Amino acid sequence: MISAGIDVGAKNIKIVLVRDNRIIAKDKVLSGFEAKENTNSLFEKILTDNGLKKEDISSITSTGSGRKAVDFATVSVTDVTAASKGVTTKFPSAKTVIDVGAEEGRGIRCDDKGKVVDFSINEKCAAGSGAFVEAMSRALEIPIEEFGPMSLQSDKEIPMNAQCAVFAESEVVSLLHAKTDKKDIAKAICDAIAARISSMVRKVGFEKDIAVIGGVAYNVGFLRSIRSNLESEVLVPEFPEFVTAYGAALITE
Repeated sequence: MISAGIDVGAKNIKIVLVRDNRIIAKDKVLSGFEAKENTNSLFEKILTDNGLKKEDISSITSTGSGRKAVDFATVSVTDVTAASKGVTTKFPSAKTVIDVGAEEGRGIRCDDKGKVVDFSINEKCAAGSGAFVEAMSRALEIPIEEFGPMSLQSDKEIPMNAQCAVFAESEVVSLLHAKTDKKDIAKAICDAIAARISSMVRKVGFEKDIAVIGGVAYNVGFLRSIRSNLESEVLVPEFPEFVTAYGAALITE
């Protein structure tokens, strides 16, 4: 029995195929302006690449902000539900999920059985999301892949406004004009994002263990900042951006 999980996010569409709780295939593509068409194409591609037909898939679960675009899905669930399921399957000890994607961040508190107890979502501003990191890397004129590692070279504490991406970018420009080292600015940005996300997580009452998923989980600078802010170690899966799609597939497996 093979189940599919399709996570249609603001930036990327992720699909995983799961058998016996194990991911046997995964792929992603940019959502673009034609999410429905791009989802269909990616689903056909992942089946073809793995020598499968649609009839081989026992269930298809959609999730994410664009889940309604998956008109061939048999089930649809919220990304909060899917993220919780995916994380607690990979990490049974996890009680708190921090999910930071391209356009929003969320904090989720789970019970001993992996059920969602409470959650909070930051969706009013790009600050505290992957888009925020991308905007700041452009302002600093450094590749986004170097952003996190560069921030680890700094140990300075520089206050940064993470409540608004526009204000934060203005602050970055001001710091650059003041000849502030880019590594110190990168750390300040990671600290600011972590502070915003940590505040949101505290609202739902976080408990250990804590897992971090979403594309921003690749940012080692953010991970250092979130550990420091929450005064706790965090668990990070191998492919953090696919965990929500994985959880969606598990819903009906």
